[in-house]
Amino acid sequence: MQRQEKISQVIVTAGQMRDIEDRIFAAGMPVVALMEKVAGLVARRIQEIPPIPLKKGGYVASNTLLKKGLSQAVGSRVGILVGPGHNGGDALVVARELHFRGYEVWIYSPFSKFKELTSQHLQYAQSLGIPIYQAIEQLPDSDLLIDGLFGFGLEKNLTDPIASAINQLNELSVPIYSIDLPSGLHTDTGVVLGTAIRATHTFCLGLWKLAFFQDRALEYVGKAELIDFDIPLADVEAVLKDAPSIKRITPAMALATLPLPRPSVTHKYKEGHLLLICGSRRYAGGAILTGLGARASGVGMLSIAVPESLKSLLVSHLPEGLIVGCPETESGAIAQLQLPEKTDLTSFNAIACGPGLTRDAAPIVQEVIESERPLILDADGLNILAQMGAIATLKKRLAITVLTPHTGEFQRLFPDVADAKHDTVKAVQEAAAQSGAVVLLKGARTAIANPQGGIWMITESTPALARGGSGDVLTGLLGGLLAQAATKQISVEDIVATAAWWHSQAGILAAQERTELGVDAFTLTQYLLKVLTLVTIP
Repeated sequence: MQRQEKISQVIVTAGQMRDIEDRIFAAGMPVVALMEKVAGLVARRIQEIPPIPLKKGGYVASNTLLKKGLSQAVGSRVGILVGPGHNGGDALVVARELHFRGYEVWIYSPFSKFKELTSQHLQYAQSLGIPIYQAIEQLPDSDLLIDGLFGFGLEKNLTDPIASAINQLNELSVPIYSIDLPSGLHTDTGVVLGTAIRATHTFCLGLWKLAFFQDRALEYVGKAELIDFDIPLADVEAVLKDAPSIKRITPAMALATLPLPRPSVTHKYKEGHLLLICGSRRYAGGAILTGLGARASGVGMLSIAVPESLKSLLVSHLPEGLIVGCPETESGAIAQLQLPEKTDLTSFNAIACGPGLTRDAAPIVQEVIESERPLILDADGLNILAQMGAIATLKKRLAITVLTPHTGEFQRLFPDVADAKHDTVKAVQEAAAQSGAVVLLKGARTAIANPQGGIWMITESTPALARGGSGDVLTGLLGGLLAQAATKQISVEDIVATAAWWHSQAGILAAQERTELGVDAFTLTQYLLKVLTLVTIP
């Protein structure tokens, strides 16, 4: 694997990033040289990227900026927000570079004490005639603000006067680009430390930080990109070797996990046999959508157990599937699994259970949990599991279990685990460790954890997926991939992460073509295969 691909996957905590930098400096890299390199890369990107229109105020930078980018709009006004540490030093180098290229630059820095290197850069900026302001009321107008107030080391809540200044800066109808992290965000949890810059674009330096993948931080980071300043991979691996890995799923990773290409000589049973158990008289659509998700996975054989009254409906939508009509309760739920003759649960490579079942199907969920087949539980499968006592029940399972909750289901399953809305990564790690299951926690940034503490993050998604039925599609897609991988040497966590990535990419593609309002769950299934024909590896 190439270095750039490996670096793009790594996600670090503030402590890990600090240790990696310490290794770089201990090896002889001068701090001043690294600052020059990093800030030079940031300055170059700032000139290349057109400012992002703000959603709230209707303000858009000048037409020249929007059409050509900052590099072709010499004379544009750029405000630089400078903090007391090395993040402020980075911002000052950016200020100097933009000044030399003809931009009208001013500096805002309300601090009286600075780190030595930052102080030197501030002194040089002043010698160049760049105006420096200490009061927010004095600031001139600008086309763009560059945030270098605080970096990844911030731990304490911001207080006045800097907190009030940040709030006032956020009220300006001006795009803000943050260096490394929006000032005021906690690097690991994404928690707002009193207040924080609401960036329209953030340049994450060196390695991805955890905050970028916490749902609560997303409204602050804006569009994020990694500035790779050539950290030696050996230093990264030395620091992270004893820690559970936290990986960002990339297109290359996902595509490498897919069961492609198929061997020249194969047959349907070699390509996996999946059993879906889903649907009820009330929620027939859940069974259809789950089946369509499984179809897109390319699974060799697909069996779907539904209430008898739904059998003809499922056949009409999935004629290639083996639709198993089961006895049903008075409420229209599956009352008993009635598989074909000479078939039992051991006949399948994987089982996915839950969408549309209703809680009246509790005996069915109990039966599949007691099986020794790889099992995915979703929707009412999770709700029934919560009633049974999730952790105690799952610890008795001898086979792989994958859980796919949203935050509400997660809290019902794991009431004693840390609040998933506060720290997604910590919560999913604890849940997987306690239950022995692979846990996929759905959100704006989906997190997957294995029982050993490893984390896989889906770093792109779309609010278009916040519609009923989209989770059913994911369950079917994941089930199909898991069934196909049963005889292959692929980790379950990689398969789960790949399914979640594929699902999110289909949503993104559909939203691009149909807007975020036009991506219903059925439409989503039609974009799954289209993703694979369009995705490219950077």
